[in-house]
Amino acid sequence: MHKGFVLWFTGLSGAGKTTIAQVVVDYLRMAGGKVEYLDGDEMRAHLCKDLGFSKPDRDTNIRRIGYVASLLARNGIITVVAVISPYKQARDEVRSICENFVEVHVDCGITTLIARDTKGMYAKAIKGEIKNFTGISDPYEPPENPEVYVNTGTTRLSECVDRICEYLEEKNLTAFVSQEDWPRPAANNA
Repeated sequence: MHKGFVLWFTGLSGAGKTTIAQVVVDYLRMAGGKVEYLDGDEMRAHLCKDLGFSKPDRDTNIRRIGYVASLLARNGIITVVAVISPYKQARDEVRSICENFVEVHVDCGITTLIARDTKGMYAKAIKGEIKNFTGISDPYEPPENPEVYVNTGTTRLSECVDRICEYLEEKNLTAFVSQEDWPRPAANNA
């Protein structure tokens, strides 16, 4: 059985957390890893539907997701989490309960985020139509020392995935991958 760990993607809405996480999940599964993916939207719909978007509710949301992730990881499951997780203290609490925690800060400039926003959420938040919108009317506290930093406004998807996978290899978290599985099938020319 391979070593479980938590790969925690944090960043603003639209930064690319889900896109990158899904590519990494696919790669790890193709390489033979036992992987569970916890998406922030799905977690809110099922595990945290009783919570709103106040700071205490957001913190509770992150604690719940973190607890589930820690249980999976300690049982040998690679647990990939993609959730805004705007507050440093809540992320630090999750880090403290996870034996192998890898924080990935997915960053992107606000101008690019607004341009990418096909649902118009940023425009609505700027107009005041959406309250407590992270990065506009609610703060986002970026990680000070994430294990991996990627900027999707300036870096291609394949390069972001490579940076994450290289870190996992460097820390021997992908020891289960045989050399026959290289090069990484994940992002190709994305």
